[in-house]
Amino acid sequence: MQLEFRQAAGDGWVEFKVGSNILVLTSEPAGGLFPETVPAPGVGSVQLAFRVAPKMVDACAEELQAAKVKIIGEPTDQPWGHRTLFFRDPDNNILEIYADI
Repeated sequence: MQLEFRQAAGDGWVEFKVGSNILVLTSEPAGGLFPETVPAPGVGSVQLAFRVAPKMVDACAEELQAAKVKIIGEPTDQPWGHRTLFFRDPDNNILEIYADI
């Protein structure tokens, strides 16, 4: 796909730049943060991450909670320099809102 390589983190994590976005590919379920079982063969399961401005992580959490969306990972400052928020979509995929801190 000729994407611009950004960085790798360990054996199971690689990042590419796609315009102003970052595409992360990982072989670890939920980036290794949540105890998950591997989906059955043929069952799709993804984790999508969306980068926002730092003040938006908490604002997104408030909006999701107001909409009765279950948060599975409250806004947290991570040791790798991101503030993260995790929840699931209706198909049970894990979605992440994060900001560089």
